[in-house]
Amino acid sequence: MSDQIIGGKSFTAVAINCAAKAGEWIKTKLGNHTSLSLKYSAQDLVTEVDKGAEMMIRNLVQTHFPDHSFLGEEGVEPGPEASTRALQSVRDAEYLWVVDPLDGTTNFVHSFPFFSVSIALAHRGEVIVGVVYDPIRDELFVAEKGKGAYVRGRRMGVSSEQNLRESLIATGFPADPNYALPLNMKGLQALVPQVRNIRSGGSAALHMAYVAAGRLSGFWELGLNAWDLAAGSLLVTESGGRLTDIKGNPYDLGVRHVVASNAHIHDEFLHALQQAESGN
Repeated sequence: MSDQIIGGKSFTAVAINCAAKAGEWIKTKLGNHTSLSLKYSAQDLVTEVDKGAEMMIRNLVQTHFPDHSFLGEEGVEPGPEASTRALQSVRDAEYLWVVDPLDGTTNFVHSFPFFSVSIALAHRGEVIVGVVYDPIRDELFVAEKGKGAYVRGRRMGVSSEQNLRESLIATGFPADPNYALPLNMKGLQALVPQVRNIRSGGSAALHMAYVAAGRLSGFWELGLNAWDLAAGSLLVTESGGRLTDIKGNPYDLGVRHVVASNAHIHDEFLHALQQAESGN
C-alpha cells in the first residue's frame, strides 16, 4: 500500500504512528481510575486521558506538518452548535486533521474493552486518510483514498448480505436526549424486527471499521460529529461500502446523522429508517 507523501513525509505513516502511540498510552490508563481518591470523578479522569491523548496526537502531527489545521474533540466545547461552529472554522483548510483521541469514553471508564483512536486527514474537505486503532485487540484499520482499506495488513471488504433480514446492524445511543435520542429509538424499534440482530458497542469509529471489515452489515447513528465519523467514512467506502446521511445524501465532514452499510442493503436500510423517522 503506497502512501500519500508531502515533503518526503507520509501522511499515512504519521497517522498510524499517532494512533498507535496514543492507543498504547490509553491502554496503560485502563482501570487505573479505580485506585484514585474520590475527589477525582470518573469524568475528570477520562477528560485527562482524552486530553492527554489528543495533545500527544496534535504534537506529533504538528512536528511533521506545522502548517496543517487540526480539529480534535477535546478542543471543542460540548454540544452540537459548538461542534458545527468548530468545523465551519476549519473545514475549507487545505489539510485538516480530524481526531477523536478516545472514541468510546464511557466504555473506557467501565473497563469495557471496546474503544478506539480515530484519526483522519482531509484535503480541501475530502477525507484522504483514515486510521482507526483498537488498542485492546491491537487492530489497526487503515484506508487511503483510492487505494483500499486494510486491517492487520490485509485488504478489507464489506459483507455480502443482500437484505436486512440477514443483516447484523449496529447503532449507538446519542447523548442529546431531546432530538437525536428519540429519533434513534424510533429507528431501533422499527429495525429490530426486520434484521437478524442489532448491536451497540459504544464506539462509532469501531462500528464503521467493522462494517468495512465485513463484521457488520450496517451501522447508523444520529447526532455524531466530524471526529466520530471522518476516519470510519473512508474505511467504509474504500472497502466497497456505502455511506450517506439519513436522507441518502453523500457523506461530507458536516454530516451528523449517518448510515453506513455494505452497499447491498443500503436502500432498504435507508427506507426503513426514513419510515420510522416520519412515523409511517
